[in-house]
Amino acid sequence: MPVDLSDILVVGVSSRALFDLEEENSIFEQKGIEGFRKYQLENENKPLKIGSAFYLVKSLLELNNQAKKRIVEIVLMSRNSPETGVRMLSSINDLKLDITRVALSGGEPLAPYIDAYDVDLFLSKDEKDVQTVIDAQACAAATIYAPPQSFDPKDNRVKIAFDADAVLFSDESEHRYKTEGIDAFLKHEKDHEDTPLNKGPFAELLIKLSKIQEHLPTTIELSPLRLAIVTARSAPSHMRVIKTLRQWGVYVDEVYFMGGLSKDKVLSAFGAHIFFDDQEVHLDTASKLVPSGKVPHNSNSLMKTIDHTTPKKI
Repeated sequence: MPVDLSDILVVGVSSRALFDLEEENSIFEQKGIEGFRKYQLENENKPLKIGSAFYLVKSLLELNNQAKKRIVEIVLMSRNSPETGVRMLSSINDLKLDITRVALSGGEPLAPYIDAYDVDLFLSKDEKDVQTVIDAQACAAATIYAPPQSFDPKDNRVKIAFDADAVLFSDESEHRYKTEGIDAFLKHEKDHEDTPLNKGPFAELLIKLSKIQEHLPTTIELSPLRLAIVTARSAPSHMRVIKTLRQWGVYVDEVYFMGGLSKDKVLSAFGAHIFFDDQEVHLDTASKLVPSGKVPHNSNSLMKTIDHTTPKKI
């Protein structure tokens, strides 16, 4: 009988996102598959160091202990073969992570298996895999940055932070700002305040997160799953964001309209287990303080034609 995952959050996390495997990856690049296989077998009993996605995965899995039913599933996805993956599987057991589903593709891309596992969020360090998932609109996906040097979760709640435009919402407003200027953008957002923004690549994930909160024992205001939006938008463009969330039936705990200010200190104060943004100008600073992931634009997006070195203001 097929398993119903419609009200379960499924996160597909690559081994390089869950663990710090940069040394192992360098060995693979320098010595090839044979050198990598030899190294992994020789170090099979040596535990792996945790990676950027570890605290998010650990905290999400702990929600299952508080919920009325199982609401989170983690799928470990790796290009390792079953033989070279033993060290990774042993580390999962050592860290007491309740992960039961595993995909070991033996060197093949992971993106084609997203649908097979009903993944809602894919976290990887492989930009090509992430871009493929985003282009196919298969699920939310992000390329994970290197772990922060000294990240320490503030408490045992799960805290997820999102940028607004081109992440939760479509990139239409961002494109308008960059091609028509700030005045045209602000006027359009004010004039269309009651028109919901179109969904972006992470919209369905946010809706799913809101849905699984219903299975937690506390009221939504006291939920151990805490959601925040940290956006460079400011008044008067802020009301359209709030009204769109209402239209979607989504409760977000915190929203910070930064008006172009740096996001890193707010994210640190929030204690985000993960932050998703589409702009390197924000991620370069944020990733030094909290685990972060870059959301690429769809390959067909008009944003691909715009200079991405220009700091984003919305």
